[in-house]
Formats: sequence, C-alpha cells, structure tokens
Amino acid sequence: MIYRDLCNEKVSQLGFGCMRFPTLDEDPRQIDKEKSSAMLKEAIDKGVNYLDTAWPYHGEMSELFVGEFLKENNLREEIYLTTKSPVWLCKTYDDFGLYLDKQLEKLQTNYIDFYLLHALDAGRWQKLKEQNIQDFIIEAKGSGKVKHLGFSFHDSLDLFKEICDSNLFDFCQIQLNYMDVNYQAGLEGLQYAHSRGIPVIIMEPLKGGKLAFKIKGVLKEIWDKHGVEASPAQLALKFLYNLPEVNLVLSGMSTMEQVLENIDTSSAANIRDLSSKEEALIKDIKKYIEEKTKVNCTACKYCIDCPQQIPIHDVFEIINTAYMYNDWDYSKKKYSQISEDKRANNCIECGNCEDQCPQHIGIIEALKKCHEELRLPS
Repeated sequence: MIYRDLCNEKVSQLGFGCMRFPTLDEDPRQIDKEKSSAMLKEAIDKGVNYLDTAWPYHGEMSELFVGEFLKENNLREEIYLTTKSPVWLCKTYDDFGLYLDKQLEKLQTNYIDFYLLHALDAGRWQKLKEQNIQDFIIEAKGSGKVKHLGFSFHDSLDLFKEICDSNLFDFCQIQLNYMDVNYQAGLEGLQYAHSRGIPVIIMEPLKGGKLAFKIKGVLKEIWDKHGVEASPAQLALKFLYNLPEVNLVLSGMSTMEQVLENIDTSSAANIRDLSSKEEALIKDIKKYIEEKTKVNCTACKYCIDCPQQIPIHDVFEIINTAYMYNDWDYSKKKYSQISEDKRANNCIECGNCEDQCPQHIGIIEALKKCHEELRLPS
C-alpha cells in the first residue's frame, strides 16, 4: 500500500467508504455483517488504514456496524476513523455537540480522527455561519473528541473557494473523477484548496460505480484501440493517484473482488504514473459516456427514504445502461422486475429526494421520463 500525508498523518492513499456494504434482502439497513467484516479485515490487512462513515449511510446503520467491527476486532487504534456531522439535523448550536456525542457512542470510541461537516452547499453554509459553527469547531477540537475537522462539499466552485477562505477547516472532501473535472469543485477546486494548504480527500472516484463498467460493444472498441491493460476501475483510480494535490481517495466498495482490485491498484499507482496511452483512452471514454449518460446519478442512495419506496438510484442506473449499451430489451426487463407499486410513476412529488440529492438532479421530472421510456407495452 502507498501512503500519503493528510494533516500530518500517514494515511493509505485508498480509504474504505462505508456506504455501499453488501446487504441482506436488498435492504440498505440490513448490512451483511459477515461479508462486510471480511472485506474490512482484508483491506486493513493489506494496508488500508482509513475508514469513512457518516450518520445517514445505510439508513443510519453504518456507524453502528463500523463501531461494532472495530470493537470486536480490537482495531480502533490501528485505523483512522472518519464520520460526518449531519448538519441538516442540527436546528440549534447545541445539536452539533449532541450529534457528535451520539456518533461517538455508535462508533464505540471517545474520539474521531477526521470529522466533517457533511455535504455543504450554499444553504447549509449560510445556516452554519448563523449558528456560529466556528465556535463548535474550536469546542470539538479543544475537547479532544475530534482531532481534525473538515467539510465535504456539493455545490459551486465559487462557494467552495469561499469556504476554503474561511480558514476554519483542516481538510476538505470533494467529488472528483475523470468525468467530473469541471463539476462542483472540480480540478480547479482541488488545486485551489492545495494552494491554500488544505488537504483534499476525493469521493466518488468511480462515479458511484459508473466508471467500473463492463468492456463491451463500443466501449470495447475504444479500449482495444488504445491497448491499455488496466481495468476501467483501475484506470479511474490511476487518474486520481496521478494528481499530486490528492491526499486520499475514498472508494465505497461492495464486494471482496472490488476490495482486492482496488488494493492492487493502490499498492502500485502513484503520482504522475498515468501513461500517454491511458490519458488518450480516458479522453475517448469520457466523450462516449458524456454522449450516452441520461441521468447524472452516482447511486449515493441519499434518496432511499422515498415514502413510496421507489428505488430511485436503480431506476436511473437502468435508464443509463439502456442508453450506454443500447440494450433496451434488457433494461425494460430489469425495470419490469421492480414491483408495480414501486415504479417511477408512483412518485407523489414530495421533493424529499431532491432536497437530499448532492448532484442536484431534478429527480421528479427524471422519474417521469424514465417510466415513459422503460415501461413495457400494456
């Protein structure tokens, strides 16, 4: 495993995102503890020392599972533990401390190595300033409950720079992959934070798994033309590890195969390792995917609390697959396998999903279009 510096801590350049564990009965709240524990053990044994969780992950069950895992395996002191403040739930200043204490209890620890204000956007940032968040930051670090305090981000580049310029944070976390270089903070934001001395953690390196696609059809033709041996997932990680401003890359791994492949890549890929062939392949793949992607969903599953139980991220994955591979028979069959009462046409337009979506997708209208295109003739 290759290690990099993060706030003067030696961290594995691959961090384990605890938001996409395997589950039972397709219920995100029922983490398959046996499989997930085996994946975490394998990653830690191979040098991964950074675990990233958050209050809403797996329907508020991720922190509990991670805490149990670390306690049962006596691994708390072996890793850097990260979680995030659910700032949208904090109605008063005291709530910040109350939620931090609840998270410490769920994680069965008395301190968090890296604590983030979760998913900041313009509205949340304005509210946090009104709530005197700077006082909480000083208090949390002064108490010893938090070692390093940062923020994760989903909004415009200008806002990202403003938050960096507040001089409140030890580090930050942004979405970045070769498809999103000009999206939200993007590459310019990465370089700006670095110039300000703020370490940067990368999330969504595979765009919610979209960049770990199967090499077939037109994609295979593009791949073969360049003669690159790396897999799609390896290529996406190498793109990020190539950047000297990147301090750590998070991957939300769902299978042991993904863990092994990512560790293999992260034990070899380093700064300025991307070849000219790989750069040219990324350029062609990016052009193709941009032309075919219908809905810019990363399957973060922040929308799982849909009152109609519509599997929103699954619907978007199905429609994107249909366009990318031009396989409408397969995609319509997959959509028909969603129970009729949970298909996209059952949306009641409550807007809960849109409020939570870090990609700011117009989910309500997108669901209508998906249903029209994917439904089988009656």
